[in-house]
Amino acid sequence: MATKTTNPFVFLQQVRAETAKVTWPTRRETLISTVMVLVFAFIAAIFFFAADQIMAFAIELIFSIGR
Repeated sequence: MATKTTNPFVFLQQVRAETAKVTWPTRRETLISTVMVLVFAFIAAIFFFAADQIMAFAIELIFSIGR
């Protein structure tokens, strides 16, 4: 696989051309996506906290039986 070297000026022109093709999200889309990520992260945190508490209670119950 041969590599073709490009001078930095041409490379930056190509990067700029490719960046112009990108469909950037609107401010509203970005806000909605951010809120969704935060909400789902909060829900996941609550779920894992509850699961941890239940497992800790079960393990404590199992180990306290032998005492």
